[in-house]
Amino acid sequence: MVTSCFILTVLCSLCFVFSFASSQKDNVLQPKGDETAAEGSTVTLHCLYNSSSTQTSLFWYKQDGNNSPKFILSRFSGNEGTTADEFKERFSSTLDSTSRSVPLKIQKLQLSDSAVYYCALSERFV
Repeated sequence: MVTSCFILTVLCSLCFVFSFASSQKDNVLQPKGDETAAEGSTVTLHCLYNSSSTQTSLFWYKQDGNNSPKFILSRFSGNEGTTADEFKERFSSTLDSTSRSVPLKIQKLQLSDSAVYYCALSERFV
């Protein structure tokens, strides 16, 4: 039996922050480097955030090759949010406001999951 390994790249130096309060230090922090995992296994990509607002939304995007980033999911409280149809089966996340984290869990890894993953923060307006 041959097990394929591949790399999921998480960039920490490139963070998207959408906020009209430019003087505040809202940001996301992702660990540097690559995640290497075996096909069929599960991996968790980590994202911590800082926000001066209690009304924040966190997003995950996937970018493969030279394509534009593709929306995976959004979370604004616990499991509340939206997940794109093509990712619903294997991708999940829960926003933890206490630890200020929104980890992305990818199950049953496939070779097509090899990509750069971005975490993003947005201030929600009610």
